[in-house]
Amino acid sequence: MKTKKQTADFLHIGAKLLAWYKIHGRDLPFRKTKDPYKIWICEIIFQQTRIEQGLNHYENFIQRFPDVQTLANADNDEVLLYWKGLGYYSRALNLHHASQQIVNDFNGKFPKKYEDILKLKGVGKYTAAAISSICFNEKIPAVDGNFYRVLSRVFADDFDISDSKAFSYFSDLALMMMPEKNPGHYNEAMMDLGSEICKPKNPKCETCPLNFDCLAFNSGKVQDFPQKSKKVKITDLELEYFFVEFGKSFLIRQRKDDFIWKRLYEFPTEIPKSFEKYIGAQKTISHKLTHKNLTIHIYKVKLNSKREFQKFGEENGFLVSDFEDFHYKSFPKPLENYLNSLI
Repeated sequence: MKTKKQTADFLHIGAKLLAWYKIHGRDLPFRKTKDPYKIWICEIIFQQTRIEQGLNHYENFIQRFPDVQTLANADNDEVLLYWKGLGYYSRALNLHHASQQIVNDFNGKFPKKYEDILKLKGVGKYTAAAISSICFNEKIPAVDGNFYRVLSRVFADDFDISDSKAFSYFSDLALMMMPEKNPGHYNEAMMDLGSEICKPKNPKCETCPLNFDCLAFNSGKVQDFPQKSKKVKITDLELEYFFVEFGKSFLIRQRKDDFIWKRLYEFPTEIPKSFEKYIGAQKTISHKLTHKNLTIHIYKVKLNSKREFQKFGEENGFLVSDFEDFHYKSFPKPLENYLNSLI
């Protein structure tokens, strides 16, 4: 059980953080609103995308889908199209699904409570805490990698951040520092401090508002924290595609919801033996995903018979596309780059 003195010390650090944020917080367009829909969209986009890269995508997405109802009513392909360039397309699919949850389960109104927000598809504890604290003043820390790094360094805490209990451990620690008022600003301040000052490499400790209290800084051990024992295993994966074309047309199909690149479009992965004589140029592409190194082989198959082209497409459920309209569909980045190289 923490003493009154310990509580006061923790709150003192939180107060310093809020004072710094009031002056140095980033001026971002989504911070000018308390609309939970817009905060939700921005939190999902910026989970895997740097702010400077994602701002235009955020503004375009909000312009096309300004509210939950518009997003829920949209066609799945169009949602993916407006997500184009952001990667991790399962996020877009989850947003679309969750918008329909809000319409069906919450009468079209964004849920206000942390527990209800957490029920939405694709929303984890961090995102639910961010929305509920920023929009509804719930006192819940939005713990993410920034929190782990800042708190580990401030307290020179060697708790393993890869441990399954790390989220609860650092949530409790963050809550001790969280002021009664403005929990949303506290969470945003921690995000800004971790992003702009307390960086994983080359942190700007001299300008950090918490450097007087930071045990890691004062002991010269900043780079020793946070501590993480488990390393994510990177796997190698080879994929094979056949770019089957006739004239200016080629065959594509939409991927399923399993494995990588959910619901994006791709080329055939198999061809009949009779097509092998048409195989021409081959291109090999290397591409990195979060936990996978991909080697992608694309074989160009130029058919001379329109009947063969149509028969193969119809029997195997492929769509016919061309170089004028493929931009209106979402392809994995390496396949999109391949198509652009042929124009």
